[in-house]
Amino acid sequence: MPKATPATSALRKLGIAFKLHTYIYDSTTAGGGIGLQAAEALGVEPGRVLKTLMAEVDGQPVCVVVPSDSEVSMKKLAAALGGKSAAMMRPADAERITGYHVGGISPFGQKKKVPVAIEQAAFSNLTVFVNGGQRGLQIELDPNDAAIAAGAHSHEITA
Repeated sequence: MPKATPATSALRKLGIAFKLHTYIYDSTTAGGGIGLQAAEALGVEPGRVLKTLMAEVDGQPVCVVVPSDSEVSMKKLAAALGGKSAAMMRPADAERITGYHVGGISPFGQKKKVPVAIEQAAFSNLTVFVNGGQRGLQIELDPNDAAIAAGAHSHEITA
């Protein structure tokens, strides 16, 4: 598995320290189960593995980073980003905007720069795991560094 992705390149360019972890990606896992699968495979608490989701707030693309054992509150997401409504983005649109495949979407090094919201609960961990831009690749780093690298703002956005 290649260790260089747009996500890892973006972190290296910023001088952010991180560790890479690989696991066997199960393509039969759908939706939010991918983060839980990664947590189990890596032997870490699900709250430390952050899933990267693409959504739309008032029709505009946004990136949402939340613990894998949490669900995004669309109402809280819309309010946090100053919008009226939010909805999950279609997978094909998410892949086109990010340049990544679903299951491997990272908040770092996306093709198109969009607003990024990270769940504030993530900051209670010393390190978190975030998708490395490829299925089966996780990046472990300080949550503050993750927010800086993604240009993310912290919000309470889970249900």
